[in-house]
Amino acid sequence: MQSSNRIYALCLALLLASTTALASGDHSRSGKLLASGLLGSVGGTIGPDGGLYVAEGAVGQITRVSLANGTKRIFASGLPSQIIPLGGPIDVAFHGDTAYALVTLVGDPLFGAPGVDGIYRIEPDGSYTIIADLGAFSAANPPPPGFEYALVNGLQFAIEAVGDGFLVTDGHLNRVLHVGLGGAIKVLRQFGNVAPAGLARYRGAVYMAEVGAVPHEPATGRIEAFSCFSDPRVVAAGVPMIVDVAIGPRGVLYALSQGDWGGGNPGDPATPQTGRLLRVERDGTFVALVEGLDRPSSLLFDGNRAIVVTLTGDVWRFPLPASGK
Repeated sequence: MQSSNRIYALCLALLLASTTALASGDHSRSGKLLASGLLGSVGGTIGPDGGLYVAEGAVGQITRVSLANGTKRIFASGLPSQIIPLGGPIDVAFHGDTAYALVTLVGDPLFGAPGVDGIYRIEPDGSYTIIADLGAFSAANPPPPGFEYALVNGLQFAIEAVGDGFLVTDGHLNRVLHVGLGGAIKVLRQFGNVAPAGLARYRGAVYMAEVGAVPHEPATGRIEAFSCFSDPRVVAAGVPMIVDVAIGPRGVLYALSQGDWGGGNPGDPATPQTGRLLRVERDGTFVALVEGLDRPSSLLFDGNRAIVVTLTGDVWRFPLPASGK
C-alpha cells in the first residue's frame, strides 16, 4: 500500500505543472488584496447576496468574504476537515438561495477515514445534509479497464450548478459527473489522462479546465468545451496547469494557471509567485494579464473585476479595462 506522503504527492500533482511561453500582455495592473488568512482554500463562488463564499478545507467550513470591504464571517462550520493537506470542503456552489459544499478526500479507504466524499447541502440553521455520496458511487463505478488510479473514491475538485442539479469534476478519476438535486449520480464524461479541474457554463456549453497529462507537459494544459449534444473540443491549449476557467464581461473566456513547476518530484508545489491570470484569445492562445500570483486556485468575476482565490488563503481583486484588453 502506498504511504500517505506518496498519496499527498499524487494529489498535489493534480494541482501543479511546468512552464511555457505566453503571449505578451499588460502585466502592470495592480490588484487589491481583499482578504487573507483563509485555511485550505481552493474553490469558491459568488452567492446570491453578492458575497464571495470560500471553502476552507483545513477547518471544515465555508466563509463569506465581503467584496465591498473584505470582511470575513463564518457561513457554515462543522463540515469534515481535510485529513491530508488537501481536501475537506474544496468548493461551494449555490442552487437558488441554497448553498452546497463539495467535500473530498475524507472517506477514501486508503486513509481509513469514516467521512463521506460528496455534496453537502447547507441548511438554514447552519447544519448540513449529505445529498450525494460521490465516493461510494465512484467506488462502485470505476473507470474503464486499464485506467490507473489509487483513490477508489476519486478526488472531486469543482462543482458547478446547472438547472437540474450540479456538474462535478473528478481530477483523479478524470471524469465529469452529473448530480441531481435528489442525489442521482451519473458519469457525464469520462476522460483519459487530463485531470479535469474548474468548470464554467456559457450559452449551453460547459468549459472545463485541464491541469494536463502526467508528466504535465505544457501542451496538455488546456480548456475543453462540450455540451449534451456535442463531444469535447479543445478551445485553448499550451499553458501548464490550468486550474480554473471563468466567463468574464461580454462573454470573454478567462483562465488561471497555478504557476511554474520548480523541478524535483512530480508532486512538488508550484514555484511561489508564478501564477497567472489569463485571457483566452479567439485563435486558442492565451494572453497573460496578471503574473506573479501565488498559487491561485479559483477565478470568479464581479462585474468587470476578476476575483482570485489562492491556495495560500488570499483573495485578490483585479480590475479589467472597459475594452477587455
